[in-house]
Amino acid sequence: MDIEKVKRVAKVARLELTDEELKKFAQDLEDILNNFSVLDEAPGLTEYDFNPVPVNDVLREDQVGQEFDPAMLRAMMDTYEDYVRGPKLS
Repeated sequence: MDIEKVKRVAKVARLELTDEELKKFAQDLEDILNNFSVLDEAPGLTEYDFNPVPVNDVLREDQVGQEFDPAMLRAMMDTYEDYVRGPKLS
């Protein structure tokens, strides 16, 4: 990594580095980037997924049904002309 990039990074990080430190960090960052080049040689997958463990849907399918008869429920409630009455709002 060149020294100019290290200077820009140091400026953004608000670091005041000497010329010796700039040279040292430039070499250190170059070594780090070279070490990451090993990852370019690693075999890759042809199919990518966000989850390393496959997630399967374990929920059941919904079945349409009606447990209670609406007429029976309305008969047990306070209704007015077949409408359910609720509390008065003020």
